Amino acid sequence: MAANNRGTAVKSGIRLFGSTKVLVLAALLIAISVVGKSLRVDIFSVIRISAETLPILMAGIFFGPFIGAAVGAGADLIGCLVTGMTPAPMITLGASATGFMAGLVYNNVFKTRTLPRIALSVIIARLVGSVLITTTSLYFLFPAMRPQLIWRPVTSLVMAVIEISIIYMLMSNKAFTAQLDKIRKK
Repeated sequence: MAANNRGTAVKSGIRLFGSTKVLVLAALLIAISVVGKSLRVDIFSVIRISAETLPILMAGIFFGPFIGAAVGAGADLIGCLVTGMTPAPMITLGASATGFMAGLVYNNVFKTRTLPRIALSVIIARLVGSVLITTTSLYFLFPAMRPQLIWRPVTSLVMAVIEISIIYMLMSNKAFTAQLDKIRKK
């Protein structure tokens, strides 16, 4: 029975790719992420504060792991083009993994409790995508940056608390979730 539910969830997540409304919202989330990447604040070249990950997490939580992964990859690639950075496949994989893990965890744990569900989704997505994959990529791509990488987990944790709060406030709003449910239904 559990395998059947997972198969249904996968089909449901893939089905959302065919929805024009979801496509438009995914594009909007990519645009917000790109703006967030462009308007980042760097503190002493060590701590980077930006809103680029929030839309990726939202895509995964709102529309599932596949849309989350697509938004993560799209946001990173387009963000690199806009900011003049060279795209790095492993960093793009980290952004994609962030969206995928957020959607995967959100759809498979604490079905009745919203805050723990969101918190676990954001924390695991951040750990896998941002801390593990992206930090490892940065370690090998930019050796001069290695001493500053120690701050990435701390920054990710602080940003995760902010992102959990924002997503929880949105998901606690009945009007917002009603509209989200309408969009998810094809």
